[in-house]
Amino acid sequence: MRAYERLIQYTAFPSASNPENAACPSTPEQLAFGRALVDEMRALGIQDARIDAHGYVYGTIEANIENWNGTTIGFIAHMDVTVDAPSLDIRPRIVENYDGGDIILSENIVLSPNEYETLKDYTGKSLVVTDGKTLLGADDKAGVAEIMTMVEELNNNPAIKHGRICIAFTPDEEIGRGADLFDVAGFGADYAYTVDGAAFGEVEYESFNATAGTVTVTGKGIHPGEAKDKMLNAQLVAMEFESLMPEKQKPQYTAGYEGFIHLVNMRGTVEETVMHYILRDHDAEKLKEKEGLFLAAAQTLNKKYGENTVQAKVKESYRNMAEIIKEHWHLIETAQQAILTLGGKPVCKPIRGGTDGSRLSFMGLPCPNLGNGSHNHHGRKEYAVIEDMDKCVQLLIEIAKLYA
Repeated sequence: MRAYERLIQYTAFPSASNPENAACPSTPEQLAFGRALVDEMRALGIQDARIDAHGYVYGTIEANIENWNGTTIGFIAHMDVTVDAPSLDIRPRIVENYDGGDIILSENIVLSPNEYETLKDYTGKSLVVTDGKTLLGADDKAGVAEIMTMVEELNNNPAIKHGRICIAFTPDEEIGRGADLFDVAGFGADYAYTVDGAAFGEVEYESFNATAGTVTVTGKGIHPGEAKDKMLNAQLVAMEFESLMPEKQKPQYTAGYEGFIHLVNMRGTVEETVMHYILRDHDAEKLKEKEGLFLAAAQTLNKKYGENTVQAKVKESYRNMAEIIKEHWHLIETAQQAILTLGGKPVCKPIRGGTDGSRLSFMGLPCPNLGNGSHNHHGRKEYAVIEDMDKCVQLLIEIAKLYA
């Protein structure tokens, strides 16, 4: 079975994570998907395939080299999809031999190279798209599919010599918790790669430093007919807080190594409003500056409206994994060599986000990120490139061969 066929099968599993639920996994659907993956892994010869109580899936491909004693490499992908776009009743379809023009997903919904320039790179290739009413879920079911297809190919082709390979599939990555309960020691790898990027050929080792920010505004409610000099509308104070954030440090104005302060959601009433933010920067000192601006805005409003009107808190989410990966540069060199062997062009660029590897690298498992052959993640116009997914499978195999 090819990787894209697995991706299409996996879209039938609803697996969105839920940031409002503190449990792990945050949704029971992820457990169902994980159990199905364990069954598939066992059918492909992974005897120790297992899922723990928190939905983490693990398994091992033993070395097929006599007396092998080398580096154990791992490959990791996440099972959940984001809640940022609809993900139920996904209807994937294949666009064969893409002609380089607009793709009509459904009535009034068009995937166009005029809007998404990466499409121009795939003229003549075949794409997996949706009807434009849901995301595809290639982030990161494409990565899951590629790892599973690697397992099948190694199982069917004992002539491919490799060392011990560990694989894992995590829950709740999209809500920042994918590494929370990851069993690094039980996983058993010396090093690993997440397969959670975009284009084939990407090798990513620089992630954001990340902070989660929460703002709680306490207002004073009263009938609006009697509100003069009495009401304090928490929603309006919250809007004022947002207005104090630097305009040019919002995501829509940033790129490359530029960080941002992003209002993710806001819910409230006159009496209480809560806002959730994410603060990001590749430079740790610049992130501290953003945290300072964030906390200072609350102090400014408290001076205006009264002490404890606005409570702002920040909490570290993850750090820039480059700090760790640079000490294990063979991971990048090996991936680049494998990409060149397959006729590709290695591309290293900073991740404008994070992966499980951002946390795992600081948990004792250095873990850069590889592309999975898909684009436009977290949106209804997400797509995967069939031929590039095949290349990603071969990339995993080539890396395993090099570490053997």
